Amino acid sequence: MLKVVNKQGNRKARHARVRKKLSGTPDKPRLTVYKSNTNIYAQLVDDTTGTTLAQASTLDAEFKSDVKTNANKESAKKVGELIGKRAQEKGISEAVFDRSGYKYHGKVKELADGAREAGLKF
Repeated sequence: MLKVVNKQGNRKARHARVRKKLSGTPDKPRLTVYKSNTNIYAQLVDDTTGTTLAQASTLDAEFKSDVKTNANKESAKKVGELIGKRAQEKGISEAVFDRSGYKYHGKVKELADGAREAGLKF
């Protein structure tokens, strides 16, 4: 049987495999990342109640004035700093990092570094 290579399908399969073992709590929520061709999104999720505690993306109003493009490493780092700042405002200092099946390099790494610089530990 011929196997069809599908990048998005393979990413979703990796994400599902990792999500079996990874879960967020109110004390240590899950920091999840999603990236499209044009934007980058991050959110802190409490999996016990299924609620989003904080979110940040390149679509936020306070983010729009700072950068020219939304889908590069620079903007990913700023989204990471923004989610870290919002986590600190909510009293969250630790999180579990969920890279959503993406490789840990480029935009995902920059987002994680930005969140760490803003004081979020994972």
